Amino acid sequence: MQTPSIGRVVHYHSHGSPVQDDGTQRYHSEPRAAIITAVPDYLEHEPYDGCPNGKRDINGTPIWRASLAVLNPTGMFFNENVPYAEEPTPGCWSWPPRS
Repeated sequence: MQTPSIGRVVHYHSHGSPVQDDGTQRYHSEPRAAIITAVPDYLEHEPYDGCPNGKRDINGTPIWRASLAVLNPTGMFFNENVPYAEEPTPGCWSWPPRS
């Protein structure tokens, strides 16, 4: 497992638009390039509030939160305390796949 640090390039997975009654979605979740702008020393959200960032959950997966500068085709946005997910998950960041 890699350790997030300021300046590293990661993928942010957009939320996409809400799913409509017929099951369609106008905008799907898409991976976007992002740069880590901050990695807090401690987690700031329940249930791990006050625990060191990078603590492992009951499955052994590290719980990382990072602030990101997300690069979209139409502009940038900044997001704080974005959770890490090993698999692409809307609203989370992950490491880019290795080719």
